[in-house]
Amino acid sequence: MSYKIEKVAVLGSGVMGSGIAAYLANIGIPTLLLDIAPGELTKEEEAKGLTLDSKPVKNRFAVSAMQKLLKQKPAPLSSKKNLALITPGNFDDDLEKLKDVDWIIEVIVERLDIKKGLFEKIDAVRKPGTIISSNTSGVSINAMAEGRSEDFQGHFLGTHFFNPPRYLKLLEIIPANTTKPEVVSFMQTFGEDVLGKGVVIAKDTPNFIANRIGTYGLIVTMNEMIARNYSVGEVDSVTGPLIGRPKSATFRTLDVVGLDTFAHVATNVYDQTTGEEQAVFEESPILKKMISNGWIGAKSGQGFFKKVGKEILQLNLSTFEYEPTTKLVAPSLEMAKQAKGPGGKLKVLIYANDRVGELLWNSFAPTLIYSGKLVGEIADDIVAIDNAMKWGFGWAQGPFEMWDAIGVEKSVAKMKEEGREIPEFINGLLEKGLKTFYSEIDGDLAYYNGSEYVKVPVNEKAIDLKRYKKKYGVIKSNSGASLIDLGDGIALLEFHSKSNAIGLDIVQMINYAIDEVERNFKGLVIGNQGKNFCVGANLAMILMEAQDDNIFELDFVIKSFQQAMRRIKYSTKPVVAAPFQMALGGGAEVCLPAAHIQASAETYMGLVEVGVGLIPGGGGNLGLYQKFIKGLPNGVDVDYQQIANKVFETIAMAKVSTSGEEARENNFLDFADGISVNPDHLIYDAKQAALALADAGYTAPVKKPVKVVGAPGYATLLLGAQGMFDSGFITEHDLKIAKKLAYVIAGGKVPYGTEVSEEYLLNLEKQAFLELVADQKSQMRMQHMLVKGKPLRN
Repeated sequence: MSYKIEKVAVLGSGVMGSGIAAYLANIGIPTLLLDIAPGELTKEEEAKGLTLDSKPVKNRFAVSAMQKLLKQKPAPLSSKKNLALITPGNFDDDLEKLKDVDWIIEVIVERLDIKKGLFEKIDAVRKPGTIISSNTSGVSINAMAEGRSEDFQGHFLGTHFFNPPRYLKLLEIIPANTTKPEVVSFMQTFGEDVLGKGVVIAKDTPNFIANRIGTYGLIVTMNEMIARNYSVGEVDSVTGPLIGRPKSATFRTLDVVGLDTFAHVATNVYDQTTGEEQAVFEESPILKKMISNGWIGAKSGQGFFKKVGKEILQLNLSTFEYEPTTKLVAPSLEMAKQAKGPGGKLKVLIYANDRVGELLWNSFAPTLIYSGKLVGEIADDIVAIDNAMKWGFGWAQGPFEMWDAIGVEKSVAKMKEEGREIPEFINGLLEKGLKTFYSEIDGDLAYYNGSEYVKVPVNEKAIDLKRYKKKYGVIKSNSGASLIDLGDGIALLEFHSKSNAIGLDIVQMINYAIDEVERNFKGLVIGNQGKNFCVGANLAMILMEAQDDNIFELDFVIKSFQQAMRRIKYSTKPVVAAPFQMALGGGAEVCLPAAHIQASAETYMGLVEVGVGLIPGGGGNLGLYQKFIKGLPNGVDVDYQQIANKVFETIAMAKVSTSGEEARENNFLDFADGISVNPDHLIYDAKQAALALADAGYTAPVKKPVKVVGAPGYATLLLGAQGMFDSGFITEHDLKIAKKLAYVIAGGKVPYGTEVSEEYLLNLEKQAFLELVADQKSQMRMQHMLVKGKPLRN
């Protein structure tokens, strides 16, 4: 049978259950959120005369969880409006409603008996063909399926989301022995294409893939710290971004997860394993003591670290008192700075003959060996294991990718010298004369499957630009950007300057790309796969020119940038911008004139120039104003003052969207622009949007005059800013910036309703930008941002 999921029920409204419900609502899926009915009334409920049979009481847990979604940080909802897609209920009254849903997700307490009791009730009401899954992080999937009907068992599997669901990419799918293959296949495709997740197929083993290896790695690191007398701060100083791990490194990660939660996960493996493996997962006396003290991490205010005022203190594991945080200092750290990428840095550090090298080798070697032993047991291949660790724990490289980076032959030789037992899977690789777990076949990534290299299966929507360029080459490239042929008549302009900041090299490539596309292609996508889409213009270059009084040079730079943005807008072939993560300042200005914006669900877009003492200079003021006007119906009287007010407020307050959906609410995206849930599919989706526009007979927009609010509108805009200055909310320089911004948005001191050209407004913008960039206080703000990474209020 064919499957579709249009409505979902989440059973259990705790942090994880409500987070999954929020995630489903974010992608537009109506969701029923059910929980148990309370056993007693609160004082507030008693005061209202409610009883245990009252609906508000019976739905209390689900309703309370929904209210918390609006306050949680980081926000589980991409827009507060999405809460309307979640309907609360309870197990007593609403289980019958499960017959109307296509997918039921169980997210209740991690106890097999309670889960099985709930599944028995579900089995009695669900319609045949409904998919049922458990979000368990460790309870056996096969054990949960026992005793259920044949149809239930055929449609039951594990779907382990990682917390928080909105931000962590991993979804582990764990089939039971009875799960129909077509159900697994459907859920994998649905997970990638609709949920936007990185899906791995795991086996029904303790803690599945990511938690099994991740927990092991954390434990052996902690054991190494204790055995060799490192401090928690020393360990965290070298087990974070330096080696391609999250900023939370080792012990801050444990504090965030919660020591009680971590101990539960470790115990789950301990209870289901034997011998040496079991011994590793035995409860640590230190963890036991910390948990008994209530020092369980961030949720209790203290764990391995404790914040006192602005200072972060570390726990001394000998005295059990908090002390100033320490960092490791070693010669290898300086050497690693010269190495490229996390793999290069790791190779330098792991073989270093100092305390950094000892710590990392003695933590990594057992973790790599453990991962090698588990191939075939927890997953069928190394790709699933590597992806699970990258997507679930935020590692830059999975264990087998790390093994390749440090050298399989060299590391195994050292392991054997130390008497470590090497897994047969690893020995098999080396005995065949192979030296890496990953290779290439016809330019595509391949992996070692235990006997030979085979191609890594790839979703056709996941375009890897690095591999794509290696395989097909580039049309033209300079230091800031490259033009690539994406196939099917679509080209892609990729930024690759530092932080993807826009300088003249990128401006030059924009002009070249438009010329080339107008001659030889159907359309252009502007996108990349860096850390962020674009953090704005090259601020260091602007400040340097300003400090040297090279205003003529800056005039040329701003004019060139504005003209490049005009070329994007008036290209005879459609240009699609594909922003993701940070698209700030100039990054937003590149998107605004595009024929279509295909944004990632996690797009943080805003015109933030006031934070560095400037206003947008690349047409952002005009672009945002026109985005507001674009959505207005024809033949209706428009209050242009209201639009000017909104644009002024958005830019003056440097509003940045917290999602792609909020970027739409802030009018950076309009109703026709798209949002991609899976970031890996963003380039593909943008390419399809460009093709659709081209195939529909795209024509360039016609230049039209712009109606502005003029002198009376300028006065209105200044009223609010002056009021904030008089009340002490903004500084004198803030007011100066606000006046310049108001003048540009109002279109100068012309009569209200005057129609002016885009060129006129762009010239006003350029003049205001150049006047501010020459101001010493603005230069101080730019300097402060470059040095400190945060705005200066002067």
